[in-house]
Amino acid sequence: MPPPWKTHGTGYFEPQELGSLGDGVVIEAGVMVFNPVYVHLGNHVYVGHRAMLKGDTRNEFVVGEGSWIGQDCYLHSAGGIRIGRDVGIAPRAMILTSSHEETPPGTPIMHGALELEPVEIGDGSDVGLGAILLPGTKLGAGVLVGAGAVVKGEFPDYTILAGVPARILRSREGS
Repeated sequence: MPPPWKTHGTGYFEPQELGSLGDGVVIEAGVMVFNPVYVHLGNHVYVGHRAMLKGDTRNEFVVGEGSWIGQDCYLHSAGGIRIGRDVGIAPRAMILTSSHEETPPGTPIMHGALELEPVEIGDGSDVGLGAILLPGTKLGAGVLVGAGAVVKGEFPDYTILAGVPARILRSREGS
């Protein structure tokens, strides 16, 4: 029996279909938004070319005022995404909020139930080029994530993270 795949649609949307749209928002050409009613963009948000914002019926996707989402980003909000104010997300970064539960040997992993966990990014943080934020990640205010980092867990305000898996390199406080 073939899998029960269904199309998610084209990602084409009209700005007025978003759950909320602040003033001065820039959405570049090629941006795709799925389930737009669950996507909320604050004032003066920038969304770069070809970014994919995957809203989801199970949770909200909220981007705070003055935040910047770079080109070719992939943000999937099944578990919920909250991006604070004045956050930078560099091109090709990814935010994932779901994963498959482990399955017994002989059962395809993708047949496991989905586990959903939110991702939160504190005000004034910056996520580097190609970084990946995994389900359950919570970044405090002013956190700097290095390029290519793979981040999972909770990190306090004003820390610098890098690596695979990401670890704290130092604090930005007092610098």
